[in-house]
Amino acid sequence: MGLLESCKALALYLTALLPSSLLEYGSSLHQVTFGSPFTGDVHRPGGHFPQFPAPNGPDDPSEEFVCKYPSLGKQWSSCSTADDRTCWLKNSDGSKQFDINTDYENQWPEGIPRDYYLVVNNQTFNADGIANPDGKVFNDSYPGPWIKACWGDLIRVTVFNNLTFNGTTVHWHGFRQLNSTEMDGVNGVTQCPIAPQHSYTYEFRATQYGTSWYHSHYSLQYADGLHGPITVFGPSSASYDEGRNPLIITDWNHRSAFKDWQRELVPKPSFPTMNSVLINGHGNFAGAFPRDKFNMTVTKGKKYLLRIINTSVDTTYIFSIDNHEFTVMSSDFVPVQPYNVSHIAVGIGQRYHVVLNAVPLDNGALSATGDYWIRAIPADGCKGFETGNEPDERQGILRYDDESRGVPTSFRDGFSTACRDENYTHLVPVLPWKIPPASISSLTPEFDIGKVNRPARPERADNFSWWAMGDHPLWLDFGRPTLLDLHNTTWNNDSVVITQDGDDDTWVYLVITGPGNNGASTNHTRSFFPVAHPMHLHGHDFALLAQGNDSSKLPDVKLKFDNPPRRDVVLLPSNGYVVVAFKADNPGSWLFHCHIPWHASSGLALQILERQADLQKMLTDARLAETRRVCREWDAWYADPSNHWNASAPFQDDSGI
Repeated sequence: MGLLESCKALALYLTALLPSSLLEYGSSLHQVTFGSPFTGDVHRPGGHFPQFPAPNGPDDPSEEFVCKYPSLGKQWSSCSTADDRTCWLKNSDGSKQFDINTDYENQWPEGIPRDYYLVVNNQTFNADGIANPDGKVFNDSYPGPWIKACWGDLIRVTVFNNLTFNGTTVHWHGFRQLNSTEMDGVNGVTQCPIAPQHSYTYEFRATQYGTSWYHSHYSLQYADGLHGPITVFGPSSASYDEGRNPLIITDWNHRSAFKDWQRELVPKPSFPTMNSVLINGHGNFAGAFPRDKFNMTVTKGKKYLLRIINTSVDTTYIFSIDNHEFTVMSSDFVPVQPYNVSHIAVGIGQRYHVVLNAVPLDNGALSATGDYWIRAIPADGCKGFETGNEPDERQGILRYDDESRGVPTSFRDGFSTACRDENYTHLVPVLPWKIPPASISSLTPEFDIGKVNRPARPERADNFSWWAMGDHPLWLDFGRPTLLDLHNTTWNNDSVVITQDGDDDTWVYLVITGPGNNGASTNHTRSFFPVAHPMHLHGHDFALLAQGNDSSKLPDVKLKFDNPPRRDVVLLPSNGYVVVAFKADNPGSWLFHCHIPWHASSGLALQILERQADLQKMLTDARLAETRRVCREWDAWYADPSNHWNASAPFQDDSGI
């Protein structure tokens, strides 16, 4: 580590040690306060970290997380109350406010800097009764520490790579990165990997609010444990009494995804499969030593904000709590009109804010113990478990503080567990969009998803079958990211770059299909396997104009242009289609990919190079200085064969993302 990096790390270390009352920026103003932050040494490099931070700290009102807005002046104050969470800030005469109806795509209050430090390490750990020797973690904990900010804050996270044989990057999933594309954290696209024993500081404005997650975007690393929750506090479309810490639901394996990747390349005798389900790092593997399940204690009659995140490798979940209902109020980072359900479908990479009403329903048998199962049900048709070897769906327990007696006796409703997204008609954004109408026949290009054979190369020693969108699978050059190559007017096939020019008022329409009609689609011929794909777009929320299960009906589909659902991850149904649209108002190179790591590593992705000329003007030499430094360090590390775990084997055997 150089002198400048050491000084920066020391400054962040000392900042993390200060109590929140000393971390003042500007004049003393009215403060928006939240209880129960994650406590522990999550910011401190080299500190002691609990093995499973959950990540939930004690429900202690004395521990405060404070939102501050010095630039607004003393005439502004909080207007969020338990009875009305739609308001966030208002000025003293009531003439202006930031609330649930504020156009957050264009307006946000200017908050303060929030500094964090993440150290990436290898670590053996035991999440479900079976030790995984190949774990990779942030700050010696799984999941990683809960990063928190307020609407409009400047988030700064320094990432130090302490791995031995891998580079790393961190992607801030779902964050728009408006005018900060170089902070998106995708190696080969927005940066080079951070070399071992080096660091990089990500800096971006939290223009959206809600809960998401951060994760490595270096090959398959996040599947080995490199992910954690991030929350931006802001207004909500439904009221609640108390917020709870994120609920991270994931599938889990007992060995590295890098080892199982070979099963995806050569799927006989079996595809890669997962072993367990975890909620906040807690799981129980059949036959292993029993471990405590995830527990959540509530007080009857209160309403609790739950922040649900699916960080899985290969599994969509149906989440429910026996004999209870939720009020759904956001999908991904998009506030929606509240609606009530008994269960919710959560795809890979998707997030929901829901309100749990802590009063058991009378329309079913009440649990004799006063406790209720929290269920994470792998959805039929999009689960990464071997058939006949699925884990127990009862992965947690909801306990009432005055009634808790032991093992729940509750049961779930008979709702469908089919592979699907949350109901299309339920997702009505609070802030409406109107998309310029277009006929389905005029929307190009169409991207059909399937498998293609690609020629052998030294780093790909066989003619394997690879997933692809469009004509070619993605294969990135770690040391030559797109953002440092913007003088190019043509791109090689492996980069799968789709150029998109326009201005802030230009809309981009994409049609994505998984045809399954004997391997042939409108534009391409390829082999197709009937599986669903969670498709994630970086740099934008997209409007979901249509979604269906039968791509043969696409020519006659009716598109929704008046306030359709929008989000940043959508499930492409098996044999189905999705039609999405976004506004070209954020110059950058944005990845669009399947969020099943096996498929992304196999090339199921493309880059949308948005407004290249504007991007060249925006990314000055001064602004890209740190990006170039990281690339120089990566090139120097990579050039030394002794840094590779096996100098005689290809270093990169997947797409890189």
